[in-house]
Amino acid sequence: MEPAEVTALVHRATAGDRAAWDALVAEYDGLVRSVARGCRLGEAQTADAVQMTWLLLVEHLAAIREPERLAGWLRTTARRVCLAMVRGADRERPTDSCDRYPGDLPDRWGGTDEAAPEVSAVRRDHQVLVRRAVATLPPRHRQLLDLLVASPPVSYEQISAGLGMPVGSIGPTRARVLARLRTTLESAGLHDLALQ
Repeated sequence: MEPAEVTALVHRATAGDRAAWDALVAEYDGLVRSVARGCRLGEAQTADAVQMTWLLLVEHLAAIREPERLAGWLRTTARRVCLAMVRGADRERPTDSCDRYPGDLPDRWGGTDEAAPEVSAVRRDHQVLVRRAVATLPPRHRQLLDLLVASPPVSYEQISAGLGMPVGSIGPTRARVLARLRTTLESAGLHDLALQ
């Protein structure tokens, strides 16, 4: 995609154009996923890193100074998210028995992930903290986030119909939900995810 085309799509997406957002996701989702996979995260952690990267883009889209360099922004952000997933959780260690996910066992004890068990435990703990932060949101807000990062993308009109909210209120509601999620993650010690 040409730089001028990317810039135009970023400006349109910032203004709430769902088709422009969908085009950006279609263009760069493979890049974000390859960066996350390159960090040797497990399948679930890779999915969480990709989702968090797109959430951060939604939150920071209007603040991007050089939209034509969006690929670099996404690459850097995805790496930071992955590093935070590995490092950030050692500050908080959940102890509830419900924090254990049997699906993580292959990654922790071999499988395709060659990381040490300690690294996998940190990743799992970070994943738990992110899930807990999302779980604190009201169900309607969780549904909105799910729809905003759905693959394939869901149009604003579909979100409006599905949640019974005006198209014009989706953007402001999204901003409030992401601000709350960021605050919750920061209070859990995940400051690395709150990009400036």
